Amino acid sequence: MYELVARKRAEPADDLLSGLISGGDLSHEEIAGAGLLLLVAGHDTTANMLGLGTFALLSDPGQLAALRSEPPLIEGAVEELLRYLAVTHLGPLRAALEDVEIAGQTIGKGQVVTISVSAANRDPERFADPETFDVTRPATVGHLTFGHGIHQCLGQQLSRIEMRVAFPALFWRFPGLRLAVPSEEVPMRTGMSIYGAHRLPVTW
Repeated sequence: MYELVARKRAEPADDLLSGLISGGDLSHEEIAGAGLLLLVAGHDTTANMLGLGTFALLSDPGQLAALRSEPPLIEGAVEELLRYLAVTHLGPLRAALEDVEIAGQTIGKGQVVTISVSAANRDPERFADPETFDVTRPATVGHLTFGHGIHQCLGQQLSRIEMRVAFPALFWRFPGLRLAVPSEEVPMRTGMSIYGAHRLPVTW
């Protein structure tokens, strides 16, 4: 990204980085940092959610049929995909403001903790039948995929809109879309900070 910013300084174009450079208020490092943040948080997460969501729906014909038969379900389906799949494994670090006990474990004031987003999103005390993927689950159930409170992801609404547009466009445009390989042969990004599939072979 640092090298890309250098190229954009030398040869500006009609793009975001060139625009940030022409503003003149940001340093080279700040522009490279903004570019990296947009690439990872604004593209990598959503791109992987689209791939994983497609994989999940193609792997569960009943859920896909329910979504196709009732297009208004897309809003709840997107929230369910975000809850069920959670492409980010761990939430950000937080410091306890006071001593607190959770499940018999004491976390002392000032201790730093992180959470498993996937585990939180499948908490049986919060979600009925949490291990089941259900596109009819109400959209208001509330998951932690985008964080919580003042620390929620700034791009969450854009991500939701992208998914609400992309999934219907894909599945309505290609009604015969199906996996081209057995689901167990889809190579997953299990060793990376953002979960997803390396490839998702499909046919129609």
